[in-house]
Amino acid sequence: MTNDTFMSAKEAASMLEISLPTLYAYVSRGLIRSEPGTGKSRARQYARADVVALLERKALRQNPAQAAETALHWGTPVLASAVTLIEDGRFYYRGHDAIELAQTAAFESVASLLWRGGVDAADLFPPDIPSSVVQRLADLQPMLQPLSLFERFQAALPLLAGHDLAAFDLAETAVAQTGARLLHLLTWVATGERPQANLATALQQKWTPRHLAMQTLINSALILCADHELNVSAFAARVVASAQATPYGVVQVGLAALQGARHGGHTERTVTLLREAGSVAGVRPAVAARLRRGEIIPGFGHPLYPAGDPRGRLLLDLVVREFGGGTAVPVIQELIRVMAEATGQLPTIDMGLAALAVAADLPDGAPLALFALGRTAGWLGQAIEQYSEDQLIRPRARYVGKRPG
Repeated sequence: MTNDTFMSAKEAASMLEISLPTLYAYVSRGLIRSEPGTGKSRARQYARADVVALLERKALRQNPAQAAETALHWGTPVLASAVTLIEDGRFYYRGHDAIELAQTAAFESVASLLWRGGVDAADLFPPDIPSSVVQRLADLQPMLQPLSLFERFQAALPLLAGHDLAAFDLAETAVAQTGARLLHLLTWVATGERPQANLATALQQKWTPRHLAMQTLINSALILCADHELNVSAFAARVVASAQATPYGVVQVGLAALQGARHGGHTERTVTLLREAGSVAGVRPAVAARLRRGEIIPGFGHPLYPAGDPRGRLLLDLVVREFGGGTAVPVIQELIRVMAEATGQLPTIDMGLAALAVAADLPDGAPLALFALGRTAGWLGQAIEQYSEDQLIRPRARYVGKRPG
């Protein structure tokens, strides 16, 4: 018996226009997933999504130009990576379920996992920071304080980079050590104080000093934001890493991409939506006004997670558990309900971060700063992998302008 998820061997072979032996060969090579059926015959069934993906690959091979263009828009994978896997509505950091890590691990341990495949975080944190870098950051504090949290990151990095000569060493271990310094320094920039504890605790002590439980939620948020395969900022980070930019340059480019309206900008707009709604009664008018203007409602619907973004789901669960008695949670829940009714879309990580910010009354810019701090670990994991490739990413363009002559 088949359904929307699986199909019979004959159906799969017919769709692919191949013989049954060839189908079985595809299964043995891991190209198509197969499992026993649920009927009396227990005949094996084959994953429809894998069959469709093979069909798409076959069509694209027949038109390489189209393949290259399509790959840039949620298309066929363009490079191999062992950092993050997104599959069947879940995501994994080097084979470890990221949702489980967000509930059981420290952010520093996850950063170490992304960088070196599981080295003990104690080997990297707390990092040794050159005295010249420490002094430079101290000198910069008066200039940084008037800026938004995100702007502080962008302003500080190039001014600190020249004082961290070890960052020019692009060997794996050295980059991991630089990564630990960068996370420590960015947390220092965000709080205005040198971290004396783990990074999540340092942020909690600055942002919500009377709410100790926020350390756990901040830690989970950092882990959930740490990496997400080849998104726009990760791809940008890999491109500059392929040119052998230092880790400081990699993070600077990642920040530039993240602040874009179609990336991390969704997080800030989701916060604005929640605060504009203000109350349960204000949610429907706020959503309706945006829909009438033809606007996309931020914080909902992710192409890779048709059944819902697990990152947003976990963060929202944690927020409800911690702040269920407050005034923000009913507004958040009403927004989710109205969006399900109006569009059928489910919350994303942006909604989770916005909910955390509003429920905990975090400082302005804190959710995007959390996103950036967490994702810094992933950008550097992607960079380490790219450094090891030792190959410049240099795609070609298909010229469509006026021909010469």
